[in-house]
Amino acid sequence: MTNQVGVNPIVLQRADPCVLRHDGQYYFTGSHPAYDRIVLRRAERLEDLQAAEEVTIWTRHDSGPQSHLIWAPEIHRVNDAWYVYYAAAPNDHGTADLPGTPETFNHRVFVLENTADDPFTGEWIDRGQVDTGWESFALDATSTVIDGQQYLVWAQQAFDVRGHSNLYIAPMANPWTLAGPAVELTRPEFDWETRGFWVNEGPSVLIRGGRVYLTYSGAATGIDYAMGLLTAELGSDPLDPASWTKSQTPVFVSDPTAGQYGPGHNSFTELADGTPVLVYHARTYTEIVGDPLWDPNRHARAQILPFGADGNPIWGTPVPDTRPVPTSTAILSPSGELQ
Repeated sequence: MTNQVGVNPIVLQRADPCVLRHDGQYYFTGSHPAYDRIVLRRAERLEDLQAAEEVTIWTRHDSGPQSHLIWAPEIHRVNDAWYVYYAAAPNDHGTADLPGTPETFNHRVFVLENTADDPFTGEWIDRGQVDTGWESFALDATSTVIDGQQYLVWAQQAFDVRGHSNLYIAPMANPWTLAGPAVELTRPEFDWETRGFWVNEGPSVLIRGGRVYLTYSGAATGIDYAMGLLTAELGSDPLDPASWTKSQTPVFVSDPTAGQYGPGHNSFTELADGTPVLVYHARTYTEIVGDPLWDPNRHARAQILPFGADGNPIWGTPVPDTRPVPTSTAILSPSGELQ
């Protein structure tokens, strides 16, 4: 089986991609390069998402904690309602929260709710900030249900841990409220996680074959950005760090032969027959002019994720592009035209 999924990229200039398959449709969201809105599109095929109409379901506030740098929205379906988790900040610059700690941005995790069957027609209600237990740089929340219990997994800075963010998990009382304290699952410690920045972020969960696979991304967001992996047995306690085994090496990295650099901040979806699909972003070049934050050309990609005889994923490497991609720093319209 080829690991190609139709054409790639599946959506241009949308970093941190999240794809949810529901009722025969693929729902897509990701970071808009202007970082000022949350967008949603859908299609029956992954390869049709680029041409699908993009709808803005929420825009940043004029001031306050949800007014700057809207990052990494994720769409989830929980108890017959739609939820979008995202990160937002009150300003567009970083601060050092305590003397001696690294400068970070000021993001917190927020959630939107829509109880309509169709998220394009229903009303999105702001459920506000998710209280993670302490106030510090927090982002990249994802929701997962393991053995019937909903959990939130996210990245956050701890002032007593070197670096910008670690990964935490907590049970949820409802989709915007934690039901217990945060438990640290991983912090930057290996060489590949600490290149440029000490970062663990962008978690995503895949449950298959009696195992729970928790992927995440580490390092600065250029060529060194890569995906790591935690694995637990289904039936073990996700809140016990001892349940998780951490890979010492990344499982998905840049591939110069394919012209793909900095793959990461992934999500998982599936084909109609249940075949797992890995969704991620990557760039096609290594030299970035100016602040990488404002380079719009991290494009959303997807490829089939095969499994080996031992029941574990065969991660492989990023697939080459099969459609033209922009290399200029101009932001495209949703249809792919220059604005």
